[in-house]
Amino acid sequence: MIRICTIGGIGSGKSFISKLFKYPVFNADNVVKNIYRNDKNCFKNLKKKLPKFISSFPIKKSDLIKAISSNRNNLRIISSIVHPIVRKKMKFFLKENKSSKIVVMDIPLLIENKLYKKNDILVFVKAKKSKIVKRLKKRRNYNKKILNELKHNQSSLLKKERMANYIIDNNFSPNIMKNKIKKLKKKIIDERNSS
Repeated sequence: MIRICTIGGIGSGKSFISKLFKYPVFNADNVVKNIYRNDKNCFKNLKKKLPKFISSFPIKKSDLIKAISSNRNNLRIISSIVHPIVRKKMKFFLKENKSSKIVVMDIPLLIENKLYKKNDILVFVKAKKSKIVKRLKKRRNYNKKILNELKHNQSSLLKKERMANYIIDNNFSPNIMKNKIKKLKKKIIDERNSS
C-alpha cells in the first residue's frame, strides 16, 4: 500500500487535493468533527478539564473556540484528549483499507505529531495567500485569532515544503488540478513499481 500524505498550511486546499487522488482518504478534520458530535467519553473528559467552556453534548465548535481564545494552553488540553482518539481511528482506517493500492492521509498536524512513516509520499499543497484567505473566509466559524493559534501550532511551511517528495501548486481551476493530480498519481505509482 502506498501512503500519500497531503501537507501544507491552513486553507491551502489539502482536503480538495486529497479527494482528487480518488482513493480512500483519512480526513482528520472530519474525524474530529465526528468525535465532537458522537463521542461521549471525549465530551466527559473535555468537560472535566474545561468545565468553564464545555457544558453540553454534542460539543459545539463555538465552545472550543471560546476555550482556545481564553487561554492558549487550552488548545494543548483539547489536543491531549482528542489526538489519541484520532490515532486509534487512523489505525482502524489503515487496517480497513489495507488491500487498497493507495490511501491518502489528510492530517493537518501530520508532521507535528510524527504520524508519517519513512516510506510515505509527502505532497506539499501550496497556494497564494489571497486564495487561502478567500477559502478561509468561506468557512463557518471563521475566526482570525483562532486561525492564528492553529497556525502557531503547525510546523513552519518552509520545513514542510523541504520535507515533501512533491509540491502541488493549488492556484488553478478544479479541472486543471484534476489533471495535475492524475499525472502525479501515475508518477507515484510508476516510481513505486520501479523501485
